Amino acid sequence: MNPVAINEAKKVLRRDIKKRITTMSDELKLKESISIMNKLIGMEEYKLSRRISVYLSMPSEVQTEEILKVRKDCFVPRYIGSNMDMVKLDSMEDFFSLPLTSWNIRQPSEDDEREEALLSGGLDLIVVPGLGFTKHGLRLGRVKGYYDNYIKKCIDNSEKKPYLVGLAFSTQICDDLPVTERDMVLDHVISYELD
Repeated sequence: MNPVAINEAKKVLRRDIKKRITTMSDELKLKESISIMNKLIGMEEYKLSRRISVYLSMPSEVQTEEILKVRKDCFVPRYIGSNMDMVKLDSMEDFFSLPLTSWNIRQPSEDDEREEALLSGGLDLIVVPGLGFTKHGLRLGRVKGYYDNYIKKCIDNSEKKPYLVGLAFSTQICDDLPVTERDMVLDHVISYELD
């Protein structure tokens, strides 16, 4: 598939998945989020990780606030223009003191002096957001490529590649996704499975 066709296919899929997520009730999102968080916290790779990066969730995403309560060195995204870095979050009080962005998520401000993960030892595990996922680690992002670029930077500048985990509501799981060589493949995707 050529790049133009891939981008068009991604655009269509993004619309479709966003529609699917809007059909989920808040109760169902919370139920699935709790199940997914429990699976993540139970993973051996998570337990062995000391330095983790976690996205700060929007209402349409698997909720990640619970991870911030676990005692690990926790880094969160800070977006400045077309760049994203991961900066240290010190506590839940620190989280609640962060200003809200136009996306209605908390984020450290540009002038907030914080430890950056890549400059202070890298990351063991990155919890990666996305709109769509396959069970085999393919991911459909939200267009800007922030995470793909940051993961590439981690791989290029660290001694070891961080373990990459995607979190997905059941409605976000796809059989296949159109990808390019710039799209990073995740090591594991955790989703809510109906038993």
